[in-house]
This record gives sequence, C-alpha cells and structure tokens, in this order.
Amino acid sequence: MSRSEVAVSAPGKVLLAGGYLVLDRGHTGLVFGLDARIHVHVQKLPTSPGLVLSEIIVRSPQFKDAEWRYGYRETEEEGGIQVTQLKGHSTSAQSQNKFVETALAYALTYVTAVSGVKIGSTSITIVADTDYYSHSDADDGASAARFIDFHVPITEAHKTGLGSSAALVTSFTAAVLTHYLDIEQLDLYSESGRRQLHNLAQAAHCAAQGKVGSGFDVAAAVYGSCVYRRFSPSVLDRVGEVGSPRFSSRLKSVVDDLDPANQWDMQIDKSAARIPQGLRLLMCDVDCGSETVGLVKKVLAWREENPEEANLLWATLQKGNEELAKELKRLAQGSTPLTQEYSDLRETVLTIRSLIREMSAKAQVPIEPKVQTDLLDACCKVSGVVGGVVPGAGGFDAIALLVKDDAVPNLQELLKTYTTGTVSEGSPVIGKVRLLGVKQDFEGLKSEEAKLYAEWAR
Repeated sequence: MSRSEVAVSAPGKVLLAGGYLVLDRGHTGLVFGLDARIHVHVQKLPTSPGLVLSEIIVRSPQFKDAEWRYGYRETEEEGGIQVTQLKGHSTSAQSQNKFVETALAYALTYVTAVSGVKIGSTSITIVADTDYYSHSDADDGASAARFIDFHVPITEAHKTGLGSSAALVTSFTAAVLTHYLDIEQLDLYSESGRRQLHNLAQAAHCAAQGKVGSGFDVAAAVYGSCVYRRFSPSVLDRVGEVGSPRFSSRLKSVVDDLDPANQWDMQIDKSAARIPQGLRLLMCDVDCGSETVGLVKKVLAWREENPEEANLLWATLQKGNEELAKELKRLAQGSTPLTQEYSDLRETVLTIRSLIREMSAKAQVPIEPKVQTDLLDACCKVSGVVGGVVPGAGGFDAIALLVKDDAVPNLQELLKTYTTGTVSEGSPVIGKVRLLGVKQDFEGLKSEEAKLYAEWAR
C-alpha cells in the first residue's frame, strides 16, 4: 500500500581532499556533506472517481517550465519498469531529464521486484536549497528563504558545484521507495536499508551519467560526511539496461548484494570526517562553473602516459590528504579554543594546494586556475581563515574554506568588493564572488515533514 505523501532530502557535498585520487581504489577522499539539500516530495496523483491513470508527473517549480510527464509499463521477461516521457505533455524546454528518468525507472523496477506492488500514479516535486545555484543580486533578499524561484529555465541555471545530480538521484530514489514500499519491506533508516539505497542510487546515477564514477558524491548523499574508498566498478557490470531480459532480477541482486563473487566493497568511515568546534567549512561561489568531465579525462590521460611520475605524485597527495583528515580529527577530539592558530592544519592545506598545482601544471589542466589561486590567497590573508582549496576536480566551481567562527564577518567584507585581477586571453573570468550560506553537515539522507513543501507541491 503506497503512502499518500512522503518527503526526504539528501545533502550536497564537498570533496575537501582526494580529487582525482578518489577514482582509484588505492586512494581515498575526504568528503563532507553540506547543509544545502535537494528535497523530493511525493504524493498520490488526484484523479476523478473511476478514472485510472498510468502517469507520473515530475516538477521542479523553482525553474521556468520544468515539468516532465512519464508513462510507465512493466516489460516482458522481467525487463523491469520502462519509463517513457510523454513529450506532448511535458513543458520543459529540456527534451529529457536523464537523471530523473533513469532514477525513476530503476526505483520502480526495484519496487516491483521487492513487492510486486501495483505502481500507482504520483506527483513528484523537486526543490533545491537556495545555494545549489548561483543567483542574482535581486534574489539576495529572498535568499534568507530556504527555497526561492530562480526565474530561469533549468538549463540556464549556474550550479555552484555542490553535487546536485547525486543528491537528486539519491533523494528521488529514496522518496519513490518510501512512497511505494512499507517499512517492513525496506527501512531506509536501518543499516541494511541505507546500504540498499546506496547501491541502487549508485547504479542509477552511473547509468544516467553513462559511466561508472567513483561514487563519493552518492555516498555523501546517503551517509553524510565520511572518508570514502570507492567500490570496484565491476560490481555494476552485470546490471544491463532497463527492458533487457531479467533486468529486474539482476538489479535486485546487485542492490541486495547477493552475488558473493562480486560484492560491493566500498569503504565508508564516518568517524574519520570531523570539523573541530570553533571552525566552519564554508563555500565561496564564483558564479562560473567547470565542465568536470573534461578535466578528469585530461588528468587521467596524463596519468596513463606518465605512470611513474603520476603515481609518485598521487602517493604524496594521498599522504597529505590523510594528514589533513587526521589533523582535523585530532583537533575535533581535543579542546579547541578560539585563540587556536591551527598552524599545523594551515601548513597541511598549503602542502596539498602546492601538490595540486604541480599536478595541474604537469597535466596541463586548470585544477587550481590562477584566478582561483588569487581568490584563495586573498581569503587566506583574512585573520581567522585557516586555509582553502578548489575542491573535487577543481576548475571554477565554488572554493572551500576552513574559517574560524569569529572570522566570518571579516571574510564577508573582503568578498563584497573583491574583483578578479588581470587574466590571460581566453581564460574564464569569475563572476561576482559571494559566501554561500552553507556549512558542513554530517547527516546524510533524512526524512522531512511534507508540510515544508506546501508552497511548491501541487
């Protein structure tokens, strides 16, 4: 029996240390969840008496014309639930929302594989906390609200780099599962249920991307802050495509981890990801953004062509990343007065940045571009700013800063008037710089009150 109304949210993320390295099982990434979340609300689709619909409507009402309507059907030979966009009824200028469509097909397939329940029509609403996207000065007054109207089509929105696709797939998958399955069939807040959600969201996210990534962003969306070691990509080899014979049973086997010869082997250590009291992990938006996939391809090509040099550099970076996690944990476990200067932490961050710039130069990839270097250096000159990095794959996404609580006002003052210096011809120029209203959040997926979305869901 499906529930009439459910809502869940999943956090964004910042990969503070371990960019590129996290792609390799020999290394780890230090990833922190953020209190900016993607929210998904699901309710039964109201119909007239006697009228039966096989339709699921998905809306993202913060953007112009963001609505997708899907028909669905159970395929032959256990091929799972095939989802088809009803283009004549969808209003979005974007022809397809691959992440929503794939997550929906995977979640519905798993629901039917677990319970055999009849899929009823639903209305699904997706809303994002304000800081997932850059927004104009006109919205600054509204940004105190948790959700705002961005006034643009979703294709024109500038992401701030907080991991929206992973948080979307995770929260969307969790909401659909929670709507259709009883807690006895799947409890997403138990250890086993959380793991099944992780496995299903990873499978759907990889399918939507068309590649098997490291999965750190989905892990953070499910579990929150952690030190993460990736899963072996081969665990997803046997899933196949929706509609192929026995897709349903293969997907259930992978999600429930039933194959002893090919099990999920990721490692998630929540105890190792800590921020000491008196310190905040903040994000500074540069309103530009990078094409992460292009950066990753170039770095991996350099590593393949220069294995000895690259492996030595990666080993040194891994050591630095481990030292960062250890120092943060050491400070978190002790007493950390506001007079603490964090000298060892500052030096560790500087060492990591130096190694990242070395990799950037050798691979000829703008992991820490000069405009970002200048911004980080300017921020770090503010008293109480311990250090910062261009997180994850680098480029022109929001930078991450470790800042003492009492230093935030001074940092905000700097950023009010900060301008980019001279840049070389053809280089991107960062836009208005602003401190996002987000900080570290150690909690992963969580249930939400449906009334929170009354203004947006319909």
